[in-house]
Amino acid sequence: MPTSVSKSTSLDRPIRLGTRRSPLAMAQASEARARLCAAHGWDESAVDLMPVIASGDRIQDRPLAEIGGKALWTRELDIWLEEGWIDGAVHSMKDVETLRPEGFAIAAILKREDRADRLLGAESVIALPQWATIGTSAPRRAAQLLHRRPDCRVVTFRGNVATRMAKLAAGNVDATFLAAAGLNRLGENAVGARLAPEDWLPAPGQAAIGIECRAGDERMRAIFAAIDHAPSHDEVMAERALLEGLGGSCHSPVAALSRIDGDELVLRAAIYSADGAIRIEDEARFARTDRDAPRELAHSLLRDAPEQVRSLFDGAA
Repeated sequence: MPTSVSKSTSLDRPIRLGTRRSPLAMAQASEARARLCAAHGWDESAVDLMPVIASGDRIQDRPLAEIGGKALWTRELDIWLEEGWIDGAVHSMKDVETLRPEGFAIAAILKREDRADRLLGAESVIALPQWATIGTSAPRRAAQLLHRRPDCRVVTFRGNVATRMAKLAAGNVDATFLAAAGLNRLGENAVGARLAPEDWLPAPGQAAIGIECRAGDERMRAIFAAIDHAPSHDEVMAERALLEGLGGSCHSPVAALSRIDGDELVLRAAIYSADGAIRIEDEARFARTDRDAPRELAHSLLRDAPEQVRSLFDGAA
């Protein structure tokens, strides 16, 4: 168990939080800093933000799955954390690969934002014009779209929020999707049509900010634990256990929605064929800290799926 840290904790130097340099990542890191300082009664100067340009931000012309997957969002921060240049790394949890280095620990999950996607360019998926061209690089979004609107055409669409909004405004595509949480954190609360997550399932880990530190750094683990939101933590860990059971990667169309119900957690999940024609969905209810049940849900989904879907998930091997 991490040692406890009181509000009167004194620091001999500022805590260094690593973050990607994109505007959204910086907004997330600023939120983490504000919550840390509020929890411990510190001035904002007690926490320094250390931005890095991630490989995933530098390479924008190809799908993430073709150039190294989710590790491109964490690689540089992992090096900084391992070498001791930062005390913690702030991550968008949907972008963190499922299996992490043993020397790291997820010390805190902040209270989750809105998990919904927003559709930019139309009032709803049904309202999209026939044969519309939709920009997205997320297999989940592409598969869900094509499942409902097989007439649509999906094209690769990468870049930060502002870049994708500019591409849409320039007429490169008819519509695109963005996460409501990211738009909200950037002050773009009124942009796009919200797709209810109960109807349009989000990505595992969507809307959750996490702080990772060195597993053996008990002091930092305790400091960060002060802003851990237990319900959000349990939800995200269950969704990550589901991904582990599926063997999901950047190539894998998988969606999940969890909710806390007392001492239990209810997890809905769906997997798709790449073209969206096939959808396999199931739900499980289990104790909030049970990590085996989400993996069993994953195995159940894979058992029910045809080969063309199982082939997209390493957990079917």
